[in-house]
Amino acid sequence: MNDAPTIRRRGLVAAGLSLPFIRSAAAQQASGEPYVMGTLFPMSGPNAEYGEAFTRGAQLALSHIAADNMLRRPIRLQAEDSQALPQPSVVGMNKLVNVDRAVWVLVSWTASSKAVAPIGDRAKVIMVNGGAVGPDLSGLSPYFWNVIALAHLEVPVLVDYLTRHRNVKRMALVYVDDPLGDAILGQLRTELPKAGGQLVGSFSVPRAAQQFGPVAARVRQTRPDAVYIASFGAQQSQIIKGLRDNGVTQILCSYSAFSIDSVRQLPEAVGALYTTQKLDFESGDPITRRFAADFRARYNQTPVAYHANYYNAAYLFGLLARQLEQANEEVNGESLRQAMLRTRTFDLVGGRGTFDDQGNLMTQMQVNEIKGAGRTEIVQG
Repeated sequence: MNDAPTIRRRGLVAAGLSLPFIRSAAAQQASGEPYVMGTLFPMSGPNAEYGEAFTRGAQLALSHIAADNMLRRPIRLQAEDSQALPQPSVVGMNKLVNVDRAVWVLVSWTASSKAVAPIGDRAKVIMVNGGAVGPDLSGLSPYFWNVIALAHLEVPVLVDYLTRHRNVKRMALVYVDDPLGDAILGQLRTELPKAGGQLVGSFSVPRAAQQFGPVAARVRQTRPDAVYIASFGAQQSQIIKGLRDNGVTQILCSYSAFSIDSVRQLPEAVGALYTTQKLDFESGDPITRRFAADFRARYNQTPVAYHANYYNAAYLFGLLARQLEQANEEVNGESLRQAMLRTRTFDLVGGRGTFDDQGNLMTQMQVNEIKGAGRTEIVQG
């Protein structure tokens, strides 16, 4: 018996079943289906701690959007595991854009963001970064926005504080060999001389490295007043331990990557300094207070900068989509971008922030000191 007609019929049925998943954003909107918000976070591997932190911030924002009945349609959070690497990020982004029809994607990591930006740009999908700090993420695409201060804003603040208040004149740098590390190196080379300091040594380490005894010995030989660590994930904790175990007793400092719990709870990290945007979770600002209180209640955890960043990145969609719904406009990447350009200034966690022409959220900065057992103190800001 010839089964070819049966096989063909099964193929047609399978094709028909797949059609609802590839309908256009306009068709989804007309049917009242959920808006799709994608995430490209590392959910496995050595940087999974970040993915969990980013996701918690976004989830809380979506729960607040729903509780406040901000939108006529629900939002579905669709996660793809970027592994903090460009290739998996590209695969995930293509799925979010072409299969899930996401209109808004939360991204992270400098190299990964640069890899997926052309895909989002072509599809006119909004991409919002709350974790990567490479300066070249500014102006990457009209549809690529940053709700985190990039390195060219973080580094000068810390350099100014260290030279003015901690008498730091000589700084060494340990940096991961990728676009983030290169960006921090460039910023320190520029900013330290302006403040009367100098970069006395810069030491590149591979992304996969976990042993830092030889690097620590070289750092010690430069006789620095402070050591800047430009890395992320499990590696930065190992760098801290490696430096302390090998006799480097000077100030350790970094950018907002130090705000994760695995660093803040590390005994060797006590006294370390790092920059973030200004975040006073006990402030009188009702949005910030609500975020902090509900985050603690939901996760039994004190929030950090990354939680706030991705809350803001997700909550911003609710604010813009509400504008468009009220005007009976279609919610898509282009209409969301136009709504942002019309509004510019938003009340978010941390206070009021304004987007510049390149999609960067401009906020005040602060310097934080790790006090131990997960506690931090704002020392400037």
